[in-house]
Amino acid sequence: MILIIDDDAVVRSSLTFLLKRAGYETEAVPGPKEALEVVRAVVPRLIMMDMNFTMTTTGEEGIQLLRQVKIFRPDVPVILMTAWGSISLAVQGMQAGAFDFITKPWNNLVLLKSINTALELSEQKAEKNEPLNRTDADNKFHFDKIIGQSAVLMDVLGTVSRIAPTNASVLITGESGTGKELIAEAIHANSPREKEAFVKVNLGGLSQSLFESEMFGHKKGAFTDAYIDRVGRFEMANKGTVFLDEIGDLELSCQVKLLRVLQDQTFEVLGDSRPRKVDVRVVSATNCNLQEMVAARTFREDLFYRINLITIHLPALRERGEDIPLLARYFADKQAEVNGLAKVQFSSEALAYLQRLPYPGNIRELKNLVERTMLVSGKQVLEVSDFEGQCHNAGEMKRPMPASFEGLTLDELEKQTILRALETHNGNLSHVATALGISRAALYRRLEKYDIPVDK
Repeated sequence: MILIIDDDAVVRSSLTFLLKRAGYETEAVPGPKEALEVVRAVVPRLIMMDMNFTMTTTGEEGIQLLRQVKIFRPDVPVILMTAWGSISLAVQGMQAGAFDFITKPWNNLVLLKSINTALELSEQKAEKNEPLNRTDADNKFHFDKIIGQSAVLMDVLGTVSRIAPTNASVLITGESGTGKELIAEAIHANSPREKEAFVKVNLGGLSQSLFESEMFGHKKGAFTDAYIDRVGRFEMANKGTVFLDEIGDLELSCQVKLLRVLQDQTFEVLGDSRPRKVDVRVVSATNCNLQEMVAARTFREDLFYRINLITIHLPALRERGEDIPLLARYFADKQAEVNGLAKVQFSSEALAYLQRLPYPGNIRELKNLVERTMLVSGKQVLEVSDFEGQCHNAGEMKRPMPASFEGLTLDELEKQTILRALETHNGNLSHVATALGISRAALYRRLEKYDIPVDK
């Protein structure tokens, strides 16, 4: 049974009719007193709750009722209903334990999707299944590109296996180079949307002027140089999954526009005022601490709660040392296959040495080290000394700068500086941007400007 709590009789009637047509059993009550009587007597599958029950609009009644409901039924998901202008109240509600919030007037499809997701996750949580092991993961789910068997990685894959079949929005966090994109692909590959598009968007590389055109598309003639119609990323991902990488680098003005489409799953193409509807699952990723950014007012709090219904944190490579030998062998075999070389072996001392390295660049750094050592040494068995030489070179090697700046343009000097920083920091873009004193978004624009390839 779904419990509806709203003092507006029209809202109660509308929701009851909508949910019964969708096959759900409902009960509707006008206020907190009646709601508490219900939750004391029965266990609803889900609760839909308004934030205000008198003439006031502070939302305090809704927050208080939510906390009371959570005391009696802590595991029942609650979806809040609020006006767009009261988003801050909904954010407070989510901090107090609500599952999601819907704005009035609601979109029926978006509302039903949120309800379905809440029920699916609640039922999965209630099931007492055995912990996922590697055999279960291999047999039931597609994790072919993810190498490792450490306990921390198994925990991540277990979470992926549970949430992938739902439509829940997912935020993947972790340091640069930990494999966030692979996890996003795994979520899509193990979902009912697997046969539809998986569309990647690097938000860190999008400037404010290009954001709307890239994400929502434009019509011919919408602006200067718009010579043809362009399909936006959200439309390309319709029925599938959109992966919003580096979401922490998105400018504030663009965050508002993104929030709108995530809220209602509707958007407007530039040059066309007709709203378009999409059905997409949103998976985001960042190596930033979004909670700190929210506190610093550089990331919108309402957007933060919209994208992180489920949060998956990827451990750094140094936290899963037992996976390093498996990854090293995998990268070596792949390199041999790509270049038509004989497969190489690692001495036990070499593998132990690799496990002791700190890897600030994580899996990407290990991959580069193994491939570089394999190609430079030319040996069939790689020893500690082979890796030590390459680690020393990686730390000390600097791209030579001209003794004189004479004859170099400002662009050439800037390009050389970026190349040196990339080598010094093993391609870790966060460290490079910090060293250069610019944002990641600014770094991405310069990489594109100078056609500098990077291993993302």
